[in-house]
Amino acid sequence: MTIRTSRSRATRIQILAVVGLVAAVVATIVVVRSRVPDTLVMATGPPGSAYATYGEQYRALLARSGVEVQLRPSGGTVANLGLLSDPGSRVDVAFLSSGTTSAEKSPELRTLGTVFMEELWFFAREADLSATGLDGLRGRRISIGTEGSATRVMAETILRLNRFDMSSAELLHLTPQDAVQQLRRGDIHAAVMMTSADLPVVRELLADPSIDLVSFPRAAAYVALYPFLTQLTVPEGVGDLASNRPPHDVSIIGAPVSLGVRADLHPALQALLLSAASRIHAGPGMFNKAGRFPAAESIDVPLSDGAMQYFRSGVPLLQRYLPFALAVLVGQLLFVLLPVIGILYPVMRFTPALYEWAMRHRIIRLYGELKLLEHELDNDTDDARKLAVRNQLDQLDRRVAQMHIPASFSQLVYTLRQHISMVRSRLST
Repeated sequence: MTIRTSRSRATRIQILAVVGLVAAVVATIVVVRSRVPDTLVMATGPPGSAYATYGEQYRALLARSGVEVQLRPSGGTVANLGLLSDPGSRVDVAFLSSGTTSAEKSPELRTLGTVFMEELWFFAREADLSATGLDGLRGRRISIGTEGSATRVMAETILRLNRFDMSSAELLHLTPQDAVQQLRRGDIHAAVMMTSADLPVVRELLADPSIDLVSFPRAAAYVALYPFLTQLTVPEGVGDLASNRPPHDVSIIGAPVSLGVRADLHPALQALLLSAASRIHAGPGMFNKAGRFPAAESIDVPLSDGAMQYFRSGVPLLQRYLPFALAVLVGQLLFVLLPVIGILYPVMRFTPALYEWAMRHRIIRLYGELKLLEHELDNDTDDARKLAVRNQLDQLDRRVAQMHIPASFSQLVYTLRQHISMVRSRLST
């Protein structure tokens, strides 16, 4: 009988080592293939816009986590939609004003939720524009936003709804930055701009005594026609209490802005963007309370799975305690190894029991052979048959002696050999 001790233990260690090596190779392949990009392309807007301003803040925050944000200036929300929908543009995320698209038109896009409110402002240099409304625009030079901007889309929509003859005024397509400068110099009579009330330039224009904020007297009608819009009221004196600017409450309209992403953007980057959004946009503003943004709102396209997970559970657990790159790596390894461990654990736990059953089954089968030989002795006392049984017992004994078994089963084997000897001894009687 050969008793296996260190050899069997070494074999099990080798098996575990092979399994561990295979798991490590699989984990490495998966991690390499699903590596989180360290560069993110964000489409923003024209210079001086809220999109451009907030884009810089996202770039600074994500840089702390080792992710480079490349800002792609654009004409605005319409241009952003085109870039985000085009895989060749390499744009991963963009600011999109509500009402820009729909799930049917952009099935490849998702939203991370709304992040801030932008309002449609109508600033004019002449007081009579405030009183006469659209009729006072005839013959004037007015900026209605750049090509591809939400400003231009909204301005042209409102003018068409009111059946305004656009050829009766000089409509200019200036950036917010240029529009503000020319309005202050008197080069243009009015400027329409869709931007956030929290930008300093808006507060400055509200306080400027030479510039009036024009009211939208039928704001409720626009909201009824376009439900993604919101009716807002700019309070009297909010620009400058001392000089009471504006001199009365002004009715305007606004629309929430969302972070649009491609559906295949890595979930870790989505969580990182939302974490940055919570820092940038969570504070109170003129038209929203603290904590209003980011919000789990899917106005145009569905919320991404990553966004839904973020709004349910917050920042992923690993990202709370580890640097971003390390948290992502550990998360990917766990994602691969946990199922492997889940399979290996029960296998390794029940393998000894299965092995023990197999060894006992081998010995029990030999006992079965011994029982048959003993039964022959009980039923046949012929000398020739006794000699044949003796030879079979000797062969059985040699087979048992040559068995390779672990040391823990040696007692069973010794007992079997004793029983073989007991049956053999009956041949001498």
